[in-house]
Amino acid sequence: MTWGEQNTQEEAHEQLNMAFEHGVNFLDTAEMYPVAPRAETQGETSTYIGHWLRHRKRDHVIVATKVAGRGHMEWIPASRTEPRGEEQPTVLDAKSIRTALEAELRRLQTDYVDLFQLHWPDRYKPGFGTRQYKLEREHEYTPFDEQVEEMGRLIKEGKVRYWGLSNETTFGVMSHCQAADQQGVPRPVSIQNCFNLLHRTFETELAEACSPSHLNISLLPWSALAGGALSAKYLNDAKPPGARLTRFPKRYDRWVQPLAAEATAEYAKLARQAGITPAQLAYAFCKSRWFIPSTIIGATSLEQLAENLATADITLEDDMLQAIDEIQMRYREPTLTD
Repeated sequence: MTWGEQNTQEEAHEQLNMAFEHGVNFLDTAEMYPVAPRAETQGETSTYIGHWLRHRKRDHVIVATKVAGRGHMEWIPASRTEPRGEEQPTVLDAKSIRTALEAELRRLQTDYVDLFQLHWPDRYKPGFGTRQYKLEREHEYTPFDEQVEEMGRLIKEGKVRYWGLSNETTFGVMSHCQAADQQGVPRPVSIQNCFNLLHRTFETELAEACSPSHLNISLLPWSALAGGALSAKYLNDAKPPGARLTRFPKRYDRWVQPLAAEATAEYAKLARQAGITPAQLAYAFCKSRWFIPSTIIGATSLEQLAENLATADITLEDDMLQAIDEIQMRYREPTLTD
């Protein structure tokens, strides 16, 4: 999601080539990328991938993308057609789900995606650093039945192989699965929620609902590096030139607030004692979780990408995992703002 904002198309393709040379075959994008989202660059990430994908054997690459949830970024729906269409707030009704997919197929230069995800719910829910549910913020939303039914149609048409959720709650996961069962539509196979050393809320009742014994839905964690903060490069109020938290501080300030910074310093110390980098510790921790089949990595340079890819050969032993839990007990959810 840096491609088109922090990275050029040439840099994106260099990263893709390196990743695939090392065995990576799964790509995750979204119609709203790159981030921070803005009308001038929206969709560029997928466009860059599309230019690269057309020179690959399609069945050698697993491609995931997302339709934007309810919000006020009117320019997203406008970009779903050529020429540009009407500007309107994003919602997750059947028409929006379909037009979002068709626009992504055009950008990705393919006739199907392997995984199509609802980027965030149509209804209100707390998230992105908040956890308290505010009754006064509830609003009407597209019924689960309508969202699921459209996913089912797209699967039958061969435009989507599987579908998934993102930034969801236990209530949302259960409701989508219930609607799928009632309509004879395949259940979602994945959920893409935030999960990292600083933010482990997924491990509670949501992990229970998604376990293989229950709904059998796997977590694809986003922000495994907490926006890059877990690389330790922002410690002591450092502001590396061009880095994401330097360029977009207000968007990501929860990852570097005082308690989060203290926890990050502890994890960084633990990583260096083990002879690995702080970023590798963060990715290896995600790899150690039973509910995570694949960890989404990100980079803005080939050097960062090489460091991240090396995590595939790192396995954290029990003493390291215990040390991580001891730090977590002292700094429980230090990024939450309420």
